[in-house]
Amino acid sequence: MIASASARSGAFLTCAAFALLIAGLPALADDEPKPGTPLYGRPKTPGAMKLAPVAPPPLPAKAEALPLGKFRVPDGFKVEVYASGIRNARALRMGDKGTLFVSNWQANKVWAVVDKNGRKENKVLYEKLDWPNGIAFHDGTLYIAEHTRISKAENIEDHLDSPPKLQMIYDKLGEQRPHGWRFLAVGPDNRLYVSNSSPCNICEPPPTHGQIRSIKLDGSDEKVLARGVRNTVGFDFNPSNGQLYFTDNNRDWMSEDLPNGELNRITEPGQQHFGFPYCHQGNIADPEFGWGHDCKDYTPPIALLGPHVAPLGMRFYTGSMFPAKYQNTIFIARHGPWNRTKKEGAGVVAVHLDDQGNAKSVEEFMTGFIENNTYVARPVDVLVMKDGSLLVSDDWNGAVYRVSYSK
Repeated sequence: MIASASARSGAFLTCAAFALLIAGLPALADDEPKPGTPLYGRPKTPGAMKLAPVAPPPLPAKAEALPLGKFRVPDGFKVEVYASGIRNARALRMGDKGTLFVSNWQANKVWAVVDKNGRKENKVLYEKLDWPNGIAFHDGTLYIAEHTRISKAENIEDHLDSPPKLQMIYDKLGEQRPHGWRFLAVGPDNRLYVSNSSPCNICEPPPTHGQIRSIKLDGSDEKVLARGVRNTVGFDFNPSNGQLYFTDNNRDWMSEDLPNGELNRITEPGQQHFGFPYCHQGNIADPEFGWGHDCKDYTPPIALLGPHVAPLGMRFYTGSMFPAKYQNTIFIARHGPWNRTKKEGAGVVAVHLDDQGNAKSVEEFMTGFIENNTYVARPVDVLVMKDGSLLVSDDWNGAVYRVSYSK
């Protein structure tokens, strides 16, 4: 059974305004796109010139206007609203006392969602930040990764009404703005892991970029775990062996159907290069930067997730509510393409692994985010709840959904 609600209509930002928002650079229609901006490298052909970043609604949807009736999940599963009214809802983390923390990179705020007398209430914890996309929670402390730094707030759940001042612990993330929204997690080794993605669509990134790093919880002892990463906005650790798996968004403007988004695995921390900008999806040399490079010299992805589908947040399923076949499956939120004429691929997929940790199948799990080649929702992150249900954030509508299962 799936709940239903009426669709929402409203004003939309122009594509030029959205390009300005996400690039931080002038994006007038008559200007030549600047390096690093989304339209840089776009072919000057009629089909390509029609494509541009897809502008979200300017305001979050009201709960009654969320498109629940359009979502499709397997038999026995149900989708309902967990929280609404959170503009640009992105990364999700759960506190020890049941507080849901939600980040974004447009409104520059971090929210807490709490249960008050049986109803969900949203609280703005921090605002006027700088693209605070990455968040993590560990031993009572909330960690926030902004564009250039990581800060922490200790005992945050005891001070939701008067949050403490953020304490900066690390400020060595790059200044380059494109792809500057970070992802953050605490590993099984009690270290912080953070992305420092490549600052471009396609380029030779600085040696400080295209990485996943780890640091101690106090910000010291920096280590580089992976290189050759274009733009990862999601990773998690295999509960069976602690290996880090991560999604990666491949380059734009190569073709409508290539390259694919990737799911990758780190088996030799600090030793692996995942190909960017020389090789895409493990088997396609870049037409410009691939000269003199062999794809065999780089670590290939363990799964291809579809062309331009923008795979973002991912989690291993460790709950007990879902059927047994989903145990240790990876759920991945695919945000969906903007530089593809046919918008398809948005939704949540389940990647099933074999006993060696390799991907054996990719199954569509939650669909219905696109209707008539137009977005009605766009998933960003997923989170496994203590009761085994799955939360899915939606930055298009500013909402969080709960997916549950009942026999």
